[in-house]
Amino acid sequence: MDLRGIGYIGFESADPKAWLDYGPDVLGMQIGKNPDGDTDSVYMRMDDRRYRIALHKGQVDRMAYMGWEAIGRQAFEDAARTLKKHKIDFDMGDAELIEKRGVRNVLRFKDPVGYQHEIFYGQKFDPGTFTPGRPHTGFCTEARGFCHAVLMTPDFDKIDDFMQNVMGMKWYGWGAGKGKTGFYRSRHNDQTSHDIGYGFAPGRIGLQHIGIFVKNIRDVGETYDLVKAKQLQLMMTLGQHTQDPHLSFYHFSPSGWAVETIAEHEPWPGDPFELNPEKLSIWGHELVGPILGPSVMTVEDMAKYDS
Repeated sequence: MDLRGIGYIGFESADPKAWLDYGPDVLGMQIGKNPDGDTDSVYMRMDDRRYRIALHKGQVDRMAYMGWEAIGRQAFEDAARTLKKHKIDFDMGDAELIEKRGVRNVLRFKDPVGYQHEIFYGQKFDPGTFTPGRPHTGFCTEARGFCHAVLMTPDFDKIDDFMQNVMGMKWYGWGAGKGKTGFYRSRHNDQTSHDIGYGFAPGRIGLQHIGIFVKNIRDVGETYDLVKAKQLQLMMTLGQHTQDPHLSFYHFSPSGWAVETIAEHEPWPGDPFELNPEKLSIWGHELVGPILGPSVMTVEDMAKYDS
């Protein structure tokens, strides 16, 4: 598939309104405009696109959908043909969904584990209108889109086949932690290691974290200070991963899943061979909180909210 990356991501949240303060004041995002008839949701902007993150009222905090951006109409239509070829059931978005997403067209399908994915093209934007919620140099969305997400899966083999042979993702490699996490990225992404990761977690499912790239190391540091000042739960302290030149830290959002705030302090080196690092990070990233938040639960518990 000819996909650029994740264009937007949506969540169910027991308290979407918590993001009205957290999104601008901590992360530096801008509150977006709600579509007509959707007064209970919260939309967050990271650039001139209508939105990048949406939070919808739900019983539990979890990922609701992930929107992959096709580079244009032909790529979108090719993606539909690919899903049909592989006998993946999908639905074309109706006028209401197209309006809510603010796109030219959208289709919906599920991966083998049950996560909801969407493919779209032509998301609406308004040049020069993004204003960060606090002093902030902005987010690196031009080449990367929203950025990345890591999901937990009880069945990795089915996901691996799906991501490579149906979605057409490039395999980046395994993570360096004690667990089994595989990373993938779109074929148009030559800026970073992954758009999406799936961590193998027998009997469990849910969103582990999202990653957002900021334009300046200062933005990481100021966010870090705000997280500590507001006494939000840290997952990992500031540090640099071994597999890429990124400086980052992880903390838990009000929705129970973690946010990794990332800045590059060295040019992306590419990946001419598959890396196999001895350890997760060159320095820092001390684990000071749980590795899995309440957004990851047993398959049985998650299923209770699917009906």
